[in-house]
Amino acid sequence: MSKNINYANFLSSLRIILTPILVIIFFLSDQSPRIILISIFTIACLTDYLDGYVARKMNQVSLIGKFLDPVADKLLVITTLLLVLFEHNSLIIFIPICIIIIREVLVSALREWVAIANLKDSFSKGKSVDVNYIGKTKTFIQMLSIGFLLFNGSVFTIDTYMVGFYGIYLAAFLSLISMIKYLGNVIKS
Repeated sequence: MSKNINYANFLSSLRIILTPILVIIFFLSDQSPRIILISIFTIACLTDYLDGYVARKMNQVSLIGKFLDPVADKLLVITTLLLVLFEHNSLIIFIPICIIIIREVLVSALREWVAIANLKDSFSKGKSVDVNYIGKTKTFIQMLSIGFLLFNGSVFTIDTYMVGFYGIYLAAFLSLISMIKYLGNVIKS
């Protein structure tokens, strides 16, 4: 299999394809149960974990994969956060969503700037500004919270909106912390 056409890149591409499907299902939610929406969202989230794992384990790390993965991540996160905001149109949910979206855009822009400015050469020297533990934790809590907010119901008397609400505030806080840590890593590089 080609270095660019591989399982890891397929998983990232699948996440991109699933994102507009999520939007369609969200707006058809009167006809289809939320469990379908959450199932597709869960599959998309799993591809986020699996693409990196597969790339490393099967030695399928590629330039296109390093581009596709963050694009797919941002597309999924920002789109689903906008769906949550559309459904729960209030200032109290707008604040953490705004923080997360601004952080995603700023970090993406910073990564692009670092690449253009040649402040790193990740393929020839093995140096890169890696995702840190806080960033990975943020992503997990963020995806879990978005899932709860999209479900917007109750499971065994647990109000999924409230679980998602508190989780998204925690994710927003971790977004700020991981951005600061990322900036520190860039400055050190």
